[in-house]
Amino acid sequence: GAEDEIVIDGRALAGPARERVVRHLDLFRGRAGSRCSAHVASDNTFPMGTGIASSASGFAALTVAAAAAYGLVLTEAELSALARRGSGSAARSIPDGFVWWQSGDDSTSHARSIADAGHWDLRDIVVVVSREHKALGSTDGHAAALGSQCLPGRLAALPARLEVARRAIADRDLSSLGPMLEEEALSLHAVALTGRPPVLYWSGETVALMKMVAGWRGDGVPVYTSAVMSGRGTLRFMGVTMPA
Repeated sequence: GAEDEIVIDGRALAGPARERVVRHLDLFRGRAGSRCSAHVASDNTFPMGTGIASSASGFAALTVAAAAAYGLVLTEAELSALARRGSGSAARSIPDGFVWWQSGDDSTSHARSIADAGHWDLRDIVVVVSREHKALGSTDGHAAALGSQCLPGRLAALPARLEVARRAIADRDLSSLGPMLEEEALSLHAVALTGRPPVLYWSGETVALMKMVAGWRGDGVPVYTSAVMSGRGTLRFMGVTMPA
């Protein structure tokens, strides 16, 4: 039949990016026993490739839409596992609220909610400092990280950090969650800086904003940098509403 049409922000997708979407659609066609092509249109309100998981949100949306279009009735866990096949972080974009991503393989790794969206009035703020694409995409960045001597230490620390995060969310304890998030972010970027090839994801504006956040915290504002997803174009930080 006709080929799939993929349009993002009014422009037809081509090359490897288009092939990635087509492969994801094939997962649903295979399950449904369908050979029907698809027309996919996505309009974004956030610049792509700047380091804040645009592919994750896109593939999560594509997963939900494709399941409906091909008549598949799937559980939230099944949708999350399928979204992961398009972009790993997309698994987290399926459930609502505060989400835990379970490790595993293609059939067992999925995300689930551990608290609803109203559990904690935690403000997640993203500052766009540039619309340039990241110096190295996430897939290539992961490959480069394998050459870093810092990677084993980061991986060894993750179970304890995850437990801190789980408890802090349950207790609504930013004083525990915030420092751990900053430590985790710096650990990730240390791996990037020592990878093969090494890559610096921050811009000068990113560093300046990180220093500002630390200064606000010194003045008593409960806010922490959460730069795990930050690239050249974005900085992410979070805090809670200050009492009146």
